Order: sequence, then structure tokens, then C-alpha cells
Amino acid sequence: MKPAPVPAFLFSRWPYGKMRAMKSIVILISGRGSNMQAIVNAARREQWPCRIAAVVSNRADAAGLSFAAQQGIPTAVVPSKEFASRDAFDAELRAAIDSFAPDLVVLAGFMRILTPAFVAHYAGRMLNIHPSLLPAFPGLATHRQALAAGAQTHGATVHFVTAELDHGPIVDQASVPVLPGDSEETLAQRVLEQEHVIYPRAVRRFVEGRLHVDADGVVHTAPVASDTCAHVPN
Repeated sequence: MKPAPVPAFLFSRWPYGKMRAMKSIVILISGRGSNMQAIVNAARREQWPCRIAAVVSNRADAAGLSFAAQQGIPTAVVPSKEFASRDAFDAELRAAIDSFAPDLVVLAGFMRILTPAFVAHYAGRMLNIHPSLLPAFPGLATHRQALAAGAQTHGATVHFVTAELDHGPIVDQASVPVLPGDSEETLAQRVLEQEHVIYPRAVRRFVEGRLHVDADGVVHTAPVASDTCAHVPN
């Protein structure tokens, strides 16, 4: 039997005909996974040197699992409610992730606080996106926090994950104005549109070897050809 062709987005040549090393990505979700979908679509459209090895969720009813399956991406579920402790859940989650041998773990709406040991295992190779301009408004209900504080600008931040919640080294940010009459919902929608720009961009930089964080927590980055206008930290 003739083997199936390899999808084009799984490999590319860079530069001048040299094959780029293909990276493996595991994406974690808890719900619809709109950022996961944005990353998958961008990876295929722009032919990143990577494969989306799996989408893993802590909830079997996460809507994003259906999208991943439709795209031919392996999925796995580690139900967080079935574990008596965070340590036990994180140990099982780590085993599930590592079975796919990822170079990068991407948190895309994964609604769990991870233990320090779990975070340390993926140090320098786990990204998260947070719906605020960190260090402003960490934690939950960020849009409500921004409105209550009378903020004139709001936005989203991609950062490397560390043991301190929403305080890892910043990779990329995008801002939006807070408009008169904004509700949490209208503000959240404008922020989400920017998330779908900066998160794929950050992941692409990582898989192309253009992004890393050093031992001092300093982020080193380089642009890619498809970069669009959004604030990028120095």
C-alpha cells in the first residue's frame, strides 16, 4: 500500500533549501480552545516547521476536542475531577503530555493552576496567554478588573509559564482601547481578536528557533516575516 502523503504544514525548508528541524507541540485546553484553533490554522496556513502532536484537555466535554479530531490531531483527556489532589492530577497530565514528546507545551484556555514541580518540568518550553497587559490584572475576571479600575487600555500577554501565577517572562503583548460604554463582553471580544494574532506569532517564533528565555529570565526573540503591528516588549 502506498503511504499517505505528509501534510505540507509538517515540514518546510529554511533557509535556501535546508530542512528545518520539525518541532512537536502539545496544546492544553479546557473549553472551546479558540486560541488552539488559531494556532493550528496558522501553522498549516504558514507551513511552520512543526506538528501539532496532540490536544489534551482536563474536561471530556471541551468543545475544542471536536475541532482537533476533525483536523486529524490526536486528543487525550485527563479528567481533573477524578483526582484527589493537584499533585496526582499533574503527575497523570505530565505522563499524558510526555507520551507525545513535545518541544513546546501551549496553554490555550487551560483552566488549572499547575504545581511548581509540573511547571519546572517544562521550564523554558511552556507558554500561556493571559487576557490583560501583565503585570496588570493577573488572575481571573480581567476584563471586569480593567473596567472597575477605569483603565484606558487593556489587552493580552503571551508569557513563559513559571510557578508564580501570571508572572512569567513576557514574550509578546497587544493592547486595545477601553471604549466608553464597554461591557466585559465587548472588551473581551476585542482582546480575543488580538490574542489570535499574538499567540500564533509567539508559537511560530519558538518553533523556528527565534524565541527562548535564558537562565536569568530574559526573553530573546526575533521577528518573523508575517509579523503584524502589535506591541512587542523589548
